[in-house]
Amino acid sequence: MSDAIDRYVLGRYSKLLHGNFAALAGGPEGEVFLRDLVEDARRITDDELEALFEADWRPRITAAWLIGVDRRTEWRERVRELFLESKLVFAGQGYCFALARFGTIADAEILVSYLDRYLAQPKLRYDQEWALAALHHIDADLRTAYTSRYLRPGGRWETWSAANSTDLPFQKRWFDILGSHVQRAVHAAGVRH
Repeated sequence: MSDAIDRYVLGRYSKLLHGNFAALAGGPEGEVFLRDLVEDARRITDDELEALFEADWRPRITAAWLIGVDRRTEWRERVRELFLESKLVFAGQGYCFALARFGTIADAEILVSYLDRYLAQPKLRYDQEWALAALHHIDADLRTAYTSRYLRPGGRWETWSAANSTDLPFQKRWFDILGSHVQRAVHAAGVRH
């Protein structure tokens, strides 16, 4: 497993965390980072992904981003399982990204399950902002309205947000920016091949 961590995680997880790679976008370092991310998403084996999911949050966030970039929907159930148990910090950001990239009703329902569970616990600040932004992204693509149930006055988001300092409009824009950078890199890789 250390080979997979050395190859896919060590130089990457800190840039995936919070979408930090976006600060590099448009520059040569950002282009190389995204190109390598796309290539590794296509290259990594299922055994290597499973090994990353068995480790701490750094390999998990990386594995989830790689799965999302390559839209490996066969990993949906594993992502759902890890996301809903939320045992490790930060990994949920990657799960949210992967589910948004898959972008189906099934993925929206996973995000709804997560939000139903964790917005009801205002003292827990996990990845609720990422989850709502991912759900908003799916809503926009599918023309659904899953997020509306949380955003009603007096709804779960308002209650949770009152206990946590949040900026949902920023989070939604940020999530869309990250997805856009990845999609451009995926497209560019397809043109190169």
